[in-house]
Order: sequence, then structure tokens, then C-alpha cells
Amino acid sequence: MEDMIISPYTLSLLFCAVAFAYSSVGLGGGSSYTALMAILGVSTVAIPMISLTLNLLVTMVGSFNYIRSGHARLKLLLPFLVSSIPMSYLGGSLQLPKELFYWILLATLLFVAMRLYIWDRATIKLDIGRTGKLILSLTAGSILGLIAGIVGIGGGIYLVPLIIVIGLGTEKEAAACGAIFILVNSVSGLIARLQFNSIDLDQIILPIIAVLIGSSSGSFMGAVKYRPQTMQKVLGAVILVAIVFLGRKVLVV
Repeated sequence: MEDMIISPYTLSLLFCAVAFAYSSVGLGGGSSYTALMAILGVSTVAIPMISLTLNLLVTMVGSFNYIRSGHARLKLLLPFLVSSIPMSYLGGSLQLPKELFYWILLATLLFVAMRLYIWDRATIKLDIGRTGKLILSLTAGSILGLIAGIVGIGGGIYLVPLIIVIGLGTEKEAAACGAIFILVNSVSGLIARLQFNSIDLDQIILPIIAVLIGSSSGSFMGAVKYRPQTMQKVLGAVILVAIVFLGRKVLVV
């Protein structure tokens, strides 16, 4: 974190805004944390560890607010968790070369951008039967868990609309499941990474405080009042900048 081109205070304010916007719809904000750190030149070892840590804190608060409001459904969430937990641990255990990490991160952010700007609001519900939904849930959980462990993006940004599209739950139930899903898989991925690396808490104490403030207010507003998707799109500009930045990094020899 020492080589950042902006001050820790500015970065913390950005993280606070990210946490507010994303926690309001059950997300951790990992895609934007990761994008910001990639733009600012944080090491590929530190990026997923910091992002998973912030994801964990944001969704811990969010999960509490959504559970307290009665939106969490264990039966809905369980198939996703069963397949995602071991895969997020596996992803966190992988020691990838820097170039491969950037390629995976670039592909992931491209999908996130499509999710934010193209697939904004789900309008089609799939009728694939009970068995089909179970298979899809297990498959999606394993893929999203692996992504969470590798790059530090919790996967909730895909999971929340998926739950709505396949008709498994309401928007608030999907948001609650997204928060808990990110929380559990952030823990799993972080445990795996801490076997090989460590986090200097002194360097990320300001971002930690910032995301706790942002997530506390954002998840409360999302659980009981509103869904600020417009703010998500504004913050998604960070992801677009990161895509350009990473594209140049991996394509320009």
C-alpha cells in the first residue's frame, strides 16, 4: 500500500462510498475495491487479501441487518454455500503468476461491467424445475467461490440477480443471500491466503473504519428503505477505468 498515488484518507473515503452503495443491495463492493487497488498499483498478492478482508467486514454488517429484517433464507442459500466454500478455499490457496492474475482479474471485471451496465435489472425468470435449479445453484456457487478466492471479488454481484432470474427469491431475499454468501466465502478464501501471506493491519485500519461506516448505513437503508442502483453505476466507472488500465498492462508488451 506504500506506493499508492493517492493518500490513504482519499482512498478510505472512496472505500466508504463503495461500501455504502454496494451494501445497500447485499454486496460487499469487492469488485470496486479490487479495481481501485489495481489502478493504484497495489501488489497482486495484497489485492485479494485486502479486498476479501473489506468484503468480510461489509457483509458482516449487511448480513446482520438483513437477517434482523427477516429477509435471509437458509434453504435458498445452502446449495450455493455447499459448493462455493471449498472452491473459495482452493482459489485462495492458488499462487498464481502476476500476469495470470491480471488476466483473470480483467475477465472478471469485464463481466462485472456487463452486469452493472447491460444486465442491470432482471426481467426474465427461468422455469427449469427443482432439480435444474439445484444443479444451477451448485454450479454457480462453485464458480463464484473460485473467483472469490482468486481475485477477492465475493461473487455476490452475480449471485443476487441470478437468484431473481431463476425465480428463487425476492430482491431483498436475494440481497440477504448475497451478503451472507460473500461473508462466508471471504472468510474461506482469506483463511487459505493467510497460510502463505499476512496482512499488515496498520496499513488498512483507515479503509477498515471507512467500510464499516459505509456498510452500516448502506445495509440499513437497503434492508428497510431503498435500492440505490444508480449510485452503483456511478461507482462502476472505477471498474471501467480499471478495465482500461489492466487491458493496457496485459496487452501492451
